[in-house]
Amino acid sequence: MRSDLLFLAAYLLQALYASPISDPALQAPLEDLESSHFHAPSQLHGRFLHITDLHPDAFYKIHSSTEEDDACHRGKGLAGTYGTETSDCDTPHALVNATFKWIAENVRDVDFVVWTGDSARHDSDEKIPRTADEVLSTNRWIAEKFQEVFRHDDSNKGLAVPIVSTFGNNDILPHNILLSGPNKWLKTYTDIWREFIPEEQRHGFERGGWYYVEVIPGKLAVFSLNTLYFFKQNAGVDGCALRSEPGFEHMEWLRIQLQFMRDRGMKAILTGHVPPARTDSKQLWDETCWQKYTLWLQQYRDVIIGGLYGHMNIDHFMLQDHKQVNLLSEDDVSTDSVVRATMEEELSIESANDYLEELREDWSGLPNPAAAIKEAKDNVPEDSKKKKKKKGKKDKKKSKKDKKKDKTLKKIGGPWGERYSITLVSPSLVPNFFPTLRVVEYNITGLDATATWASTRSGILTEKKDWLDEEEQSSNQDDDEASIEKKKKKGKKHKKKKKKPKVPDFVVPLPPSTSSPPGPAYSPQTLTLLGYTQYFANLTHINNDAAIAPEMVEFEDELDADKWRPGKHQGKNPKHKPHPKTFQYQVEYDTFTDPIYKLKDLTMRSYLKLAHRIGQYKPAKGDSIEDLEDETIDDASDDSDDDSEDETISDTSDDIDNDSDDEVEVDKKKKKKKHKKKKHHKRREKNKVWLRFVKRAFVGTLEEEDLRTFNEDEVLIPEFREEL
Repeated sequence: MRSDLLFLAAYLLQALYASPISDPALQAPLEDLESSHFHAPSQLHGRFLHITDLHPDAFYKIHSSTEEDDACHRGKGLAGTYGTETSDCDTPHALVNATFKWIAENVRDVDFVVWTGDSARHDSDEKIPRTADEVLSTNRWIAEKFQEVFRHDDSNKGLAVPIVSTFGNNDILPHNILLSGPNKWLKTYTDIWREFIPEEQRHGFERGGWYYVEVIPGKLAVFSLNTLYFFKQNAGVDGCALRSEPGFEHMEWLRIQLQFMRDRGMKAILTGHVPPARTDSKQLWDETCWQKYTLWLQQYRDVIIGGLYGHMNIDHFMLQDHKQVNLLSEDDVSTDSVVRATMEEELSIESANDYLEELREDWSGLPNPAAAIKEAKDNVPEDSKKKKKKKGKKDKKKSKKDKKKDKTLKKIGGPWGERYSITLVSPSLVPNFFPTLRVVEYNITGLDATATWASTRSGILTEKKDWLDEEEQSSNQDDDEASIEKKKKKGKKHKKKKKKPKVPDFVVPLPPSTSSPPGPAYSPQTLTLLGYTQYFANLTHINNDAAIAPEMVEFEDELDADKWRPGKHQGKNPKHKPHPKTFQYQVEYDTFTDPIYKLKDLTMRSYLKLAHRIGQYKPAKGDSIEDLEDETIDDASDDSDDDSEDETISDTSDDIDNDSDDEVEVDKKKKKKKHKKKKHHKRREKNKVWLRFVKRAFVGTLEEEDLRTFNEDEVLIPEFREEL
């Protein structure tokens, strides 16, 4: 009887800790796991690790002050053992060591690692200014940490899985400023990342700081982009328009390599530090770089799976709208009437408020994509042709509904949403909020599971193409000229409707073949990103610090985006010596089982559907806070959710403007949004999808008072606070 009870208890415990990525160990507490030696993976696992913005600080002191003048380096305060959440203090070495220990014991069964930069502390303490030696030594230390965790048992064999690194705006000195290569910084990082950068690409990396790794040989490549050459804050360069600029060279390299991937039948994931964030008023990249990058995303949408970035610290996603590319029109980028300010280097709650609100404003103009979110069998052309042939009043009504659906599909770029591209921004390890890392799953169906990076590493060197290859250039020029001629011929037939294309001062990539199917970013298939599990460390609980009643402190400065954030521990002093609890990461959420986001996968269609729901100021049935009690019943079937949205599409499609010119319509909507914004803010927020999006952006650290900054009136009802 006793043995039966023990078996039942063990079974229930396993069920409680079931992992959304099919590995119970990933959710188990750190102390319950035994360390093991790392064997090179003999087969693919279908998942990878993304970690970003570590910002280690060797000068961090436990129980120091979080005030700006002290920066967790001096004074007395409540700086925790593993970091000071919600403040601008950097990462103590204790958190870095604990994180890599946790990864080694929990998340080693991955196919590759994406590390998107900023592995040095901020230059925020005038009393301890950064030096070049410090910046490079901390980066070398972090690189060695990755090597220790993911090295093969036999040290002579090197890494067991590939690590794709990139540097951030704080990995150089002065921060943000990186001149054209070759230079001492690129040369030194070539040495630090010698084990990460393929040997045949090290010369190119010294020239510009970019490279890629075939993480699945012949199938999947992960690109490391040097986004500092695109970054508006980098005063040492000037965008991507002039041939003399490193940004131009970088885009040329990326274009040629993506074409090379297409020719070989490969797919690509793009990674970098600074994301291509861009709203109506602000942006992070130089506009010429954003234009080219978005054009590349459009033309190589059959190759590119998605983009992974860091830098901004907040968990969110963004959509690149291909319709906003004007490089090929008569209107030059330099004459763009929209002037966007440079976005702050790192977002405070105040600046993030404006940024996320602008994203929502943009998404509020998205049509309901429910018509596009259908199974392939519902989109068979033959069926639609038969419907068109039928006559009668009833059939005419159906035809009218179909026309509305077709117009909706046209707005998003067809049934796969190919008007847009997706960029995922991961939150950071540095505890500006809570330390976070992400494990992403992707589809390996149909792949040779034994054809891993490690198994082929000793083989022939990876092929590559050099952007300076004259034969490549001339070949592409010929292709481009041919494509321009085709456009000219088409333009003659539709002179009144289309603008006259200009001949650009760069090679325009050819789009996917009209006969080729949509890529993994749009249609679920091999290498499609399926979802992710996000882990966070609750430092408030782990640090286990009790505080003496805080001193009287004015908190007004925290609302200023340009001011230092002392965080929620401002003015507090510890009651006792440090006595932290066992360090561990736990699941914050996963996209596989999340009842709010309801993402079936990470394709463009899924994110368009989510963006539309976030953007609704009058949420649809099931997305309102009042519907929370009924959600557990409604969420039992995803299909029922799709059907309910499909029923409402006829109503939402009535709001679509009949203007055939998409650009004019977009401009009109933007003008309307500016007038409606205040009206939206006067309403009591009811959209639980938006509230969840905001809560997750800050990794659950926002209190109710902070959430109110996203709306003038009360945002949460008491019953919903814990659910968010």
